[in-house]
Amino acid sequence: MKKHSFLAILAAVLFFTLITQASGQARTWELDKAHSNIYFSVDHIFSKVHGHFNDYTAEINFDPTNLADSSFVFEIETKSIDTNIAKRDKHLQSDDFFGAGKFPMIKFSSEQVTDVGNNVYEVKGKLVLKGKTYDLTLPLTLAGIKAHPAVKGKDVIGFNGTMTIDRLEYGVGNGKFYQMGVVGKEVDILVSMELLGEK
Repeated sequence: MKKHSFLAILAAVLFFTLITQASGQARTWELDKAHSNIYFSVDHIFSKVHGHFNDYTAEINFDPTNLADSSFVFEIETKSIDTNIAKRDKHLQSDDFFGAGKFPMIKFSSEQVTDVGNNVYEVKGKLVLKGKTYDLTLPLTLAGIKAHPAVKGKDVIGFNGTMTIDRLEYGVGNGKFYQMGVVGKEVDILVSMELLGEK
């Protein structure tokens, strides 16, 4: 009886271990920063100013068959803003816009990932910007998943997402430069990523 009881317990442990593994966290992906970035553009009188952030991290767990355990977390260093003009970047870091000295990080953490069709996933979560928290939905299009053609033993996944936000609604500026007709309030954002995963 003792032997049979031990075998029964062992079988139960193995069963629940397999179940836990099967229903655990979605696949982990490592950001390929050489082929990824968070870009933006905003109107300046008659032209468009383009920029990006040089320092950021992304923690991505994603499986299209396990969206319940999929997640996206981004952290961006505001002082790393780069529009190719040092004087303008310094102004954007100031309290007129991002207040990088007081608020060094922008963070987005997903709460739900939903498949809305045509390889588009709505990533709903919380955006923390300048000390305040906002609801935000980031639409991401899954470009594909395949064996990486140049990195042995790795798969590669790609996402691209675009959205437009009103920067004034998120406290990035007080409207002074918008009212002057110098800097627009609508900001176009492009998130473009390649990520690597173990086969």
